[in-house]
Amino acid sequence: MTVAVCPGSFDPFTLGHLDVVRRASSLFDEVVVGVARNSAKNALLDPETRVRLASDAVADLPNVRVDVVPGLLVDFCREVGARAIVKGLRGGADLDAESPMALMNRHLTGVETVFVVGDQALAHVASSMVKDVARYGGPIDDLVPPGVADAVRAALAALAARTQEAGR
Repeated sequence: MTVAVCPGSFDPFTLGHLDVVRRASSLFDEVVVGVARNSAKNALLDPETRVRLASDAVADLPNVRVDVVPGLLVDFCREVGARAIVKGLRGGADLDAESPMALMNRHLTGVETVFVVGDQALAHVASSMVKDVARYGGPIDDLVPPGVADAVRAALAALAARTQEAGR
């Protein structure tokens, strides 16, 4: 059985992520969506919420499951028996950013990275942009799977309330 890990911070999980996971699920026997922490980013959604939202989004894919990546991605790949990492590309900048990570992952464990070119209709969709649009009250429902937009809006409202409370 060939297992692949599709990693990301998924803060939030978008239709672009779902597109890549669907494509990966047709290439591998099992796909594990690995919800990771990115030390360079401040997450809006907690890991449990990100796992739940991603799990809901892939519920119709019987060979896909979602789990938290507790540390190094390559260690997680070893734990789940993955032979590949699947990453989506929207354009050349993504390839430039992902290539060094793919080389390091291969260097550390021999796990290969497979790049999947995402749907061009979703090339403009990025988690950071989804959060920015939502932060200013813009519509994001057509950029994310069902339930994700509500979770993002609720998290932003809670963050605003904490910020306001701290300012008092």
